[in-house]
Amino acid sequence: MAQIRTTPLPQSSKLWERFTKGDFIDGYAVTSPLSAQEALQIGLALPSWAMTLLKIRNRILSPFGFKTRIDKGYVDSIFPLEFEDENEVIVGTDDWHQDFRISVYKSQGSIHMSTWVHRHNLAGYIYLAVVMPFHILIVRDAMRRIARTTIAPATQAQ
Repeated sequence: MAQIRTTPLPQSSKLWERFTKGDFIDGYAVTSPLSAQEALQIGLALPSWAMTLLKIRNRILSPFGFKTRIDKGYVDSIFPLEFEDENEVIVGTDDWHQDFRISVYKSQGSIHMSTWVHRHNLAGYIYLAVVMPFHILIVRDAMRRIARTTIAPATQAQ
């Protein structure tokens, strides 16, 4: 079983540039030889149970003006690309109730995944509180899948 560590995102991440007092940010890490780009692809390739939860969320929240469209922003990810370099990829979006970003960061043989949320109003606080148990399940599942994936020999030779 993959050992998922709860750990702060390294301070060198560009995601910290967004952080202000009162924002939510979490952090998980696993040992992995993958690049940030490869890890993001694996992590955001949501399993069917997670996609079902997302569809239920969209049905419930669309009448209230929440964003429900799934963008194909980063190859096949569900969130638009904001930043990418050799060590980090940041995806996410802004909405009327909150802004959020996901960082996948490669550092010293580990992949870090962090979610940052800036809540704009009471709806943002309520939304985050309601989705938090599902967020933790989805992120921990993504980290397990990242930890189990190894680099194919052809990729290692490059």
